[in-house]
Amino acid sequence: MGFHLSELNIISGLKASWAGWAVVHLCYCSFFFLFVSYELPLINKSKRKQGGMEAEGVVRIYSFSFSLAVILVSLVLHGMAAEQGFQQGVGTRTLLQDSSHKHEVHCSRERSRAAWKVVEEYLMPFVEKQQFQLSKKCRLNPQNDMFREQEENKIHVDVNDWKCGFCKKSFRAEKYLDKHFDNRHSNLINDSQGRCLADLCGALHCDQVIESKKPKGKCNPAAAARNRHLCESLADSCFPVSEGPKASRLHEFFLRQFCDAHTCSGGPKPFSKGGKKRTNVLWLASSILIILLLPLFYLLVYLHRREMKTVVKDFRRIGKGGRNKKAS
Repeated sequence: MGFHLSELNIISGLKASWAGWAVVHLCYCSFFFLFVSYELPLINKSKRKQGGMEAEGVVRIYSFSFSLAVILVSLVLHGMAAEQGFQQGVGTRTLLQDSSHKHEVHCSRERSRAAWKVVEEYLMPFVEKQQFQLSKKCRLNPQNDMFREQEENKIHVDVNDWKCGFCKKSFRAEKYLDKHFDNRHSNLINDSQGRCLADLCGALHCDQVIESKKPKGKCNPAAAARNRHLCESLADSCFPVSEGPKASRLHEFFLRQFCDAHTCSGGPKPFSKGGKKRTNVLWLASSILIILLLPLFYLLVYLHRREMKTVVKDFRRIGKGGRNKKAS
């Protein structure tokens, strides 16, 4: 937050108006002093002759005192306005400094989203099938994703229509909604240590699901070993074999599903155990089309057969009529 340009212009205008007011009063007072000191004696010659020089001196003293008082008041008011403007300027700088020290999150939202997509599609279906609960110490637990609350409040209305679930504001693309979350709802991010899923992308093969991924380069044995070690540590912390047969089965599954692919010697591909069963859109569309066209097909067959029966009857009738004429 901070002052907008219009608010700063208002403050500057107030300063200018106070300064202008003071200058006008200074000019007015000077003019009044000159008028009283020089013009009034000429106008009131008869009165001055009757009252003498003492009356003229008294008038000049009073006019000078009045002018001096007005000048002092104007200067005091101008000083108060300047002080107020200075305090407002200090407040403006403070607000601008507060906005400049905006809290920054050093975690990639895109890669965190990719990591969660991998977890959701290639791990959670098997965890739910085993009816196993991930502990809070497991970094793959949804509660340990700093962006989870924001991601769950994304409403995808249409292809180019995204809506914020907190304030219901609409956006043309998801990237603009992400910026909106960063600017307006950053207080909902808990970036404590260990809550950045993007840090686990190496172990979870996030590049397999990121659409804008770069072409895969040459395999780096050191990077593969490092990612495998991270992957195995995730298996140990999320599915400790000491917790029973379910955890043991999921531990083994995790190693085969994610960790075995971290090698440069031609091992299995990532997600070799499969993932969430997706509905085939083409198959679904074909099924709906067949269901809609099947009654029409049977209707056409029925009409065709009925028409054929009618034609056959007509031919028979014509044949009988011809034989009757020959017999007569």
